[in-house]
Amino acid sequence: MKKNRTTRFDVPVGQLTEEQASSELCELAETISRHDRLYYGKDQPEITDAEYDALRRRNNAIEALFPQLILPDGPSRRVGTEPAAGFRKIRHAIPMTSLENALTLDHMGKFLDGVRNFILELHDRNISIELVGEPKIDGLSCSLRYEKGLLVQGLTRGNGFEGEDVTANVKTIKDIPRQLPGKGWPDVLEVRGEVYMSDEDFLRLNEQQEIVSGKPFANPRNAAAGSLRQLDPDVTAHRPLRFFAYAWGEVSTPIAQTQWEARHKLKEWGFKLNEPSTLVEGIDSDTTTLSRYYENIHAQRSSLGFSVDGVVMKINRLDWQDRLGFDSRSPRWAIAWKFPPEQAMTLIRNIEVQIGRLGRATPVANLAPINVGGVLVSRATLHNRDEIERKDIREDDTVIIQRAGDVIPQVVAVVKDRRPVHSRPYAFPTLCPVCGSTLAREEDAAETYCTGGLVCQAQARERLLHFVSRNAFDIEGLGEKNIRLLYDKGLLRTPVDIFTLEDRDRHSGQPLSTWKYWGDTSAINLFDAINRARAISLDRFIFALGIRQVGEATARLLARHYLTVRNWCESMEAAVDPDSDARKDLLSINGIGESMAKDIVSFFREPQNQEVLNKLCSPRDISESPVTVRDFEPMKMASPVSGKTVVFTGKMETMSRSEAKARAERSGANVVSSVSRKTDYVVTGPGAGSKEKEARKLGLTILSESEWLDLTGKV
Repeated sequence: MKKNRTTRFDVPVGQLTEEQASSELCELAETISRHDRLYYGKDQPEITDAEYDALRRRNNAIEALFPQLILPDGPSRRVGTEPAAGFRKIRHAIPMTSLENALTLDHMGKFLDGVRNFILELHDRNISIELVGEPKIDGLSCSLRYEKGLLVQGLTRGNGFEGEDVTANVKTIKDIPRQLPGKGWPDVLEVRGEVYMSDEDFLRLNEQQEIVSGKPFANPRNAAAGSLRQLDPDVTAHRPLRFFAYAWGEVSTPIAQTQWEARHKLKEWGFKLNEPSTLVEGIDSDTTTLSRYYENIHAQRSSLGFSVDGVVMKINRLDWQDRLGFDSRSPRWAIAWKFPPEQAMTLIRNIEVQIGRLGRATPVANLAPINVGGVLVSRATLHNRDEIERKDIREDDTVIIQRAGDVIPQVVAVVKDRRPVHSRPYAFPTLCPVCGSTLAREEDAAETYCTGGLVCQAQARERLLHFVSRNAFDIEGLGEKNIRLLYDKGLLRTPVDIFTLEDRDRHSGQPLSTWKYWGDTSAINLFDAINRARAISLDRFIFALGIRQVGEATARLLARHYLTVRNWCESMEAAVDPDSDARKDLLSINGIGESMAKDIVSFFREPQNQEVLNKLCSPRDISESPVTVRDFEPMKMASPVSGKTVVFTGKMETMSRSEAKARAERSGANVVSSVSRKTDYVVTGPGAGSKEKEARKLGLTILSESEWLDLTGKV
């Protein structure tokens, strides 16, 4: 009898084992990272906002239950994606974070409870909380820096820490003043808001696009994002872009005491605001006003003249905003209350299985194209085999799809009474559709993988694409199209082939310069880009190898610990032995757990990976290596507790425990829940128990709350 299986995403978080939780966090990190790149970097989302939010909520729930498993570069530690190529990258003075989402009034209640739990005096329910409500514009986040009233810089959000320099482009947008009018603005003022396109302007632009190129934009957000990211500012100038201001970043002097007052200041200084907005008072005693505003904007959605996908609610008092601060990716003082997803009915024409870089087999439904809320959609991911079986999704089925925002939909349900009489359950393939290798999955696992490894052309191509990607070797000219072309021609199989391509091309009977759509200039530019990429930092090199679970942050952890490529390679080779000192040393790195260590050493067990490593940058004979891996240079610590491990125990008297932890993390400390020999400081308050005793037993540094505040400068 076939054993019943349940997808891990269907297992309640509270029932997950630690091993299951670790594996799922890795899968969620990879999945969310991919959708971040599609949404923020390419403006080509493939799942609904609701589905994306569900992935993040599940990730956060697992992290809350298993804090020891949190990945250093997991979804809760990052926002957005890397800045696009072609623009200078500039670091934001203050990170541009995204908002957490609420879907119901109950979610809004939990948000407010979190605010009360964080700020000690708000434990008194007699103190009411004011909120400012604003429409949530569906556009492209942008930051404008003014110095002495003059616009000097415009940045996109990028990955939240670095953005693209689009200064020349934002200067062409009529809604953005080049010189601030009036008076009272600070010498340095960074205004943040949304670049968008009105519904009317979008329709007119698409009419022009169809005449010129026959290829209209999918939706107003994509049109706005593509228009702002034009390398030629003249193109941007001819696109009907607009700007709403709703926030600020760096300012030389405070501009207001409340969010509501700050909005009026921005209006005085020449900026248009996202309206209609409202000030919601006393919401704890009466949520009617809050719900009324949400429903009012939802009802007006189609007549506002621009795309909105919800409302944003912000704590009005700015001193409370400052205290609440940010978690790793979102402000604690604001939340997006999203509108429910739109739905439509269409037909699944067929189901195909796609193979990813690490061999994951993902089923995708090809749909009869249908317009959902003004967007033509034709594909939807079906996640995995269990999801297909659970919903009984078949080819030729009529299905209900839904979307929230301008994205490709998810399949909500099958319309069974429209199912054809000849219908048969979908048979998930047992062999890889690309290489013919077995498709397999571990016991109780949700995902299916191709076992072909680098023999599988799909995996090999995807790994090559990862190797040359922007955050790895960053080789311009080796995009998906050219990787596929060179792979199909037999010129690329492993990363080593990239660095021998020019020499082999020189002795080829048919050099690249003679290929269709190529030429001398294209070939020279490609070889120049490859040669520029031959020197790389250790952290980027480790990331480029595409080791499972090793993202940018984990690669940096490894680089910081081992410092040189030789140290790292030799240590990992020794760490293959689970009882070795090298394995224990690997596990001692804060952020590296058993599951991650297992994947790292598994990479070194594979002879083909060892061969590629030795040919790329032979640690024992650097002179013969086509790649130079630079030693890692640790950054100097700016705070006395930066990089230190801290445990809080007992009751805090001047602030809540949550606020104390947040301030410590803001100072660069690593806050953990248990005491060990690696702990640098134990901060105690009334009621401290076993943790303080253990700290004294281990001879650790114990601080009172006031001593801790003196040490950190009361940040």
